[in-house]
Amino acid sequence: MTLPTSAIDHPWGAPPSARYDELAQPFRAVFARIREGAVARDLAHQLPHEEIGWLREAGFARLRLPVERGGADASLVELFALLTELGAADTNVVNALRAHFGFTEDVLLAPESPWRTHWLERLAAGELVGSGFSETGDAKVGAFSTRLRATPRGLRLDGRKFYTTGSLFADWINAVADDDEGQPTMISVPRQAAGVQVLDDWDGFGQALTASGTATFEDVAIDPLWVNPSKLRFPYASPYFQTVHLASLAGIARASSDDLAQRVRERDRSYSHGNAARVSDDPQILQVVGRGRSAAYGASAIVLQAAGALQRAHDAHLDGALPDEARAAAAAAAHVEVDQAVSVVTRLVLDASTELFDALGASATLRTHGLDRYWRNARTISSHNPRVYRERQVGAFAVNGTPPPTFYRVGKS
Repeated sequence: MTLPTSAIDHPWGAPPSARYDELAQPFRAVFARIREGAVARDLAHQLPHEEIGWLREAGFARLRLPVERGGADASLVELFALLTELGAADTNVVNALRAHFGFTEDVLLAPESPWRTHWLERLAAGELVGSGFSETGDAKVGAFSTRLRATPRGLRLDGRKFYTTGSLFADWINAVADDDEGQPTMISVPRQAAGVQVLDDWDGFGQALTASGTATFEDVAIDPLWVNPSKLRFPYASPYFQTVHLASLAGIARASSDDLAQRVRERDRSYSHGNAARVSDDPQILQVVGRGRSAAYGASAIVLQAAGALQRAHDAHLDGALPDEARAAAAAAAHVEVDQAVSVVTRLVLDASTELFDALGASATLRTHGLDRYWRNARTISSHNPRVYRERQVGAFAVNGTPPPTFYRVGKS
């Protein structure tokens, strides 16, 4: 008996909620359109402006907002399941929206204030937010060379950022700068404001279409309502942002395993020293396909497990009956679970995106096939917040009970 293709294409386990398929259905046609053009965009270095526009129009960016704000009130597990599906279409698009979903989480978990009300309205209107946190240069760890100054003309922002992922596609850039007292302060800056320039000068060999390049701010006028009154992000921010990368990796594994299975199914050339007349019947080749598919299944399952830990940290933070120690413990548990996930998912996906070529001939390496992008993108994503540190942190927790650091900073010591 041969199962229908639909049964072969979607054996990723039970959906994360009873309503998940209904929630996902409006977006799946958009995901399919995005995937259709992924190889051509990669070859031509064509930024996915149009594709992100499709998602914006479909309401994807509002998923976490409450229904009364035009959202779907999606749980974190539902969100990360959807990001995995989108990652199978194009991880560049997931990465471009990473800062937006993180900023949304900041707004949702902020205490009531004019700032929170303002940004709920902006997010409900479909406006997108990009990233302006990381810097290169001489700034010390925990400090920023970008400055928010109080002047006789009002607040002014000056500085230079790199890894400004998603900002070219966004309406706002969520940036951080040191204020006059040397304290880090988060500011959301209109991308089209006078004095703001965003460049597509990211030159990485993977994730090339995320617009993760330079943003400069020169005497940019800042409305006080754009300044986040909190000095801290939501308590599970670090594992949250890392889980977006894990969802991208799981998406890569799904897409590469589907791609490999289809190419083996259609391949009509075989080696004289193979094990069958057709490659699709060769048990060694089928083993390679099975290993890649198993990696995708494992990575997808781990992402949902990690997302569940984030949801528990979220719920604990909002539970006013819990003591502070319980909230802190839930956030720390999310950090540990995600750190544990990073090592395993990274290894699974890097191996699978390399080994897929063992099942195909040299023609599979042609640039026009785009199979190399799976490894290039996975390797680039995996270089964020290096896994060696995550493994050490898990070991320190297991042996000594030492929780991982709450936030990560990069700079000169």
